[in-house]
Amino acid sequence: MLSRLTVENYALIEHLELALDAHLNIVTGETGAGKSILLGALGLLLGAKNDGSAMKDNTRNCVVEGHFLLKGLGLEPLFEELDIDYEDETIIRRIITPAGKSRSYVNDIPVQLAQLKELGARLIDIHSQHQNLILSSESFRMQAVDVVAGSEELLARYREEYRLWCDARKQLAALVEEAAAARRDEEWVRFQAEELRAANLKENEIEELEQEQAVLANADAIGSTLGEISALLEEEEVGVLSALKRSETGLLHIKDSYREGNELATRVRSVLLELKDVAATVASDAERVESNPERLEQVDNRLSVLYNLCRKHGVESVGELILQRDKFCAQLNAITRSDEQIATLETEVSRLQLRCAALADKLHDAREGAVATFAQEIGERLALLGMPDAQFEVEVRGGEELKPMGRDEVIFLFTANRSKSLQPVERIASGGEMSRMMLSLKALLAGRMKLPTIIFDEIDTGVSGRIADAMGEIIAELAQRMQVVNITHLPQVASKGEAHFVVYKENAHTNIKRLSAEERVVEIAKMLSGSAVSEAALSQAQILLGAR
Repeated sequence: MLSRLTVENYALIEHLELALDAHLNIVTGETGAGKSILLGALGLLLGAKNDGSAMKDNTRNCVVEGHFLLKGLGLEPLFEELDIDYEDETIIRRIITPAGKSRSYVNDIPVQLAQLKELGARLIDIHSQHQNLILSSESFRMQAVDVVAGSEELLARYREEYRLWCDARKQLAALVEEAAAARRDEEWVRFQAEELRAANLKENEIEELEQEQAVLANADAIGSTLGEISALLEEEEVGVLSALKRSETGLLHIKDSYREGNELATRVRSVLLELKDVAATVASDAERVESNPERLEQVDNRLSVLYNLCRKHGVESVGELILQRDKFCAQLNAITRSDEQIATLETEVSRLQLRCAALADKLHDAREGAVATFAQEIGERLALLGMPDAQFEVEVRGGEELKPMGRDEVIFLFTANRSKSLQPVERIASGGEMSRMMLSLKALLAGRMKLPTIIFDEIDTGVSGRIADAMGEIIAELAQRMQVVNITHLPQVASKGEAHFVVYKENAHTNIKRLSAEERVVEIAKMLSGSAVSEAALSQAQILLGAR
């Protein structure tokens, strides 16, 4: 439950502290005093988005802090799931900076807004006036029936299977579309792949062929030059090698008398050996290089093929052509495998659909089993609220289509007069009837959902007199099992419970205080007679408070 609420610098609130009772807390105040502002601050604490209007003073932070007593509520698994440290007394703090940035903390540990929102949904249920309209929401009606049926875990299993089924269907549709697009291009892809495969591509082939082409195209000039060089190096009488050999021999003959002779002979020997190797290479290449027009034509043709393929595919090397070839081959393999993949995925989709259908059938049976109890309890509460002739039924219509919450359609049928036919409640219920219906539903669901705290924001709109008193009794009864905060304009409702707070405006600031017993009598009297409190109103207020 919410034990304490502190609000700083929010809208018309300068500073506000509120210590709440564990059971029924009544909140009253004149229209415009700021009760809705208080709910707005509490909404921020529970993860609502900041709409930019939180600041009263835009030079400092807006801070909302709540202390929650959670011992015995079984919320430890939720904290673990959200990766938040659990404490029996958990402190939630939300800070909005002047720049509009939001920071959230649970037990002084920063948390994401999504975590705060999920946690807040399990701590407090805020029912405001406009929520009467949620009776027109099929998901709310479905959720209400599931709570009474105790099928929330079954629904969670179904929704997970439904998500997997939807994901598999999307994958299948994408795969079928991709396969169809691939088949449209299959002939073209196959031609490209076969053309590149037939080319028998080798890495660096263009570079090697260009080098060979250059040699073949200039074979005569190259052979002539190499022959001349070979003659210059190796001719017996005047060749360079013969001259170097004679030079080496001469230097060795004078080394004893010429100190540098031995060193110079060694150096000449080194040059001689190097030139001998050059001479051997030149002689070999001179024999190898010869004019070969036939081979030159082959090289030219092969280069032409490779150049054309490079231009066609927008690449610059044979290595890139090989990558293109492999890509086309992979596309062909994918086209070949796609039928097998589609068949496998179709089998998976069918399997998941059968699982969803089986769980949807179980959900339908559980909902059908809860209909009688649901209708009976709502009918009993409506009778207590002054509608003894009202009829309420829940209809669960099973369909063929699988939807996010099963295959059912849940309809709440209602009539305030037995002589009239039942119709969907959202079509025919008046404002007062809708308020009583929502209170009956909330009372039915709150205990089963094990919510620590519920806040009613003028749920009694549209009723008065004896019916208002009956609504107050139901709210007071509900508060015996959980914490209830009830914002009301009706004295019959305000007289219930022990803790009574009044919201008031002073110097353009919204404030709240807990009333003493004497102050409470005056406040109830004001609600009965207006600002001019009469003795009769005071007497009536004492009677209402004494009837608690």
